[in-house]
Amino acid sequence: MLTQFRMQNFKSWHDTGQMRFAPLTGFFGPNSSGKTSILQFLLMLKQTVESTDRRQVLNLGNERAYVDLGAFEDIVFRHQKSEKINFAIEWSPASSDSANKFAERKSLVTQDDNIAFTATLFDNDGFLAIESFAYCLGQSKLGMSLENLDRRGINPKYKLYSEGYSLAATYDTSFTLPSPIKFYGFPNEVNAYYTRLELLSDLVLSFENQFDHLFYLGPLREYPNRTYKWSGQWPGTLGSRGELAIQAMLASQFVNNKIGQTGGYPNQVETLVPRWLKALGLIYSFRLKTISKNSNEYEVRIRLSPQAPEVLLTDVGFGISQILPVLTLCYFVAEGSTIILEQPEIHLHPAIQAGLADVFIDVIKNRGVQIILESHSEHLLRRLQRRIAEEQLVPADVALYFTAMEDGESKLEELKVDEYGSINNWPQNFFGDEMGDLVAMTEAAMQRQGVME
Repeated sequence: MLTQFRMQNFKSWHDTGQMRFAPLTGFFGPNSSGKTSILQFLLMLKQTVESTDRRQVLNLGNERAYVDLGAFEDIVFRHQKSEKINFAIEWSPASSDSANKFAERKSLVTQDDNIAFTATLFDNDGFLAIESFAYCLGQSKLGMSLENLDRRGINPKYKLYSEGYSLAATYDTSFTLPSPIKFYGFPNEVNAYYTRLELLSDLVLSFENQFDHLFYLGPLREYPNRTYKWSGQWPGTLGSRGELAIQAMLASQFVNNKIGQTGGYPNQVETLVPRWLKALGLIYSFRLKTISKNSNEYEVRIRLSPQAPEVLLTDVGFGISQILPVLTLCYFVAEGSTIILEQPEIHLHPAIQAGLADVFIDVIKNRGVQIILESHSEHLLRRLQRRIAEEQLVPADVALYFTAMEDGESKLEELKVDEYGSINNWPQNFFGDEMGDLVAMTEAAMQRQGVME
């Protein structure tokens, strides 16, 4: 689970300051205030980890990537190419993470230690370059730093450094190393120059593991189809538009049918998603039906009430198809994963938006899945506050932020939620000027009725 994050000089952010990430982390605020940029940075790191190009410092994306950010000049604060992008991220390794082997190797480290990663990137005459990066674990720090560039600004040379951990060199330590792998990995040459490298490889693997288990669903979701094809494969993701949500449900249903009574599969998506759709008042029944025997084409059939006829997903309200990928992703990913959701409430009635908060509470508490979301929904936020007041959620389980734009620069403020669900630093006009609208409406009505003449 991600626990801390900070970025500097990225897009409209000069400095986010240190952010606490909780099991449920939410960003609220006006349009174009910087909310999405925080999520984009994390997605940029993910698509870099997934990139096959080991020499690409950052994968800034294209039309097929999670995010398409352009060039360094487009992402650096106020387009000042002389600025450096700095960031720090901290996570708590999963119990199965190789990072927990640290405790077996080093007395200064325990299995409860979080791992932190920091990096500084800069523009080197049109090419993105790494000034330094470091992993911090317990009292140990290991990383690489830039030593020099040649006259043409290419072929940079780096040094390996460590604090609190001894890296035994095979010979003279005055030698230099080539560029890191991407922005976070140690080049292969360290294997020839040093011994005791298990910690280095475990740190890199732990970093990659966090982003391998980070999933994303964007605000623009796929329109429903009359039929869906499924080849029998287990999808690794739902896609950024949720286009593989039905295939994920079919895969889960197939696995559970094969297992039968032997214990069941933990991701019973085909059962949990319809259960929530019904609890939210959207449907009465839901089933996946093959077109014909031995066919790989399926229909999604829905009944809205006990007396209503069974119809296709395309023939019911648009909101059902829009919330379906949200619910599916929440119950499809492995326990301990992190989910990024942009505007999960889009196209939903206010009552359903509030109900989404209960879905998220169930997911973080019963599946150990972390949710990071960007939202405009007052109803979702109010339900979270209510559940804290009802002691179904504690303030430490949530980290809620308000973003605003001041003088062309994004600013971040953590909302202070007490044990009764009250927000003690509610920003002015957080969700618009509701009181001002009510006063103006009353005055307009009185004028039209001649009361104020």
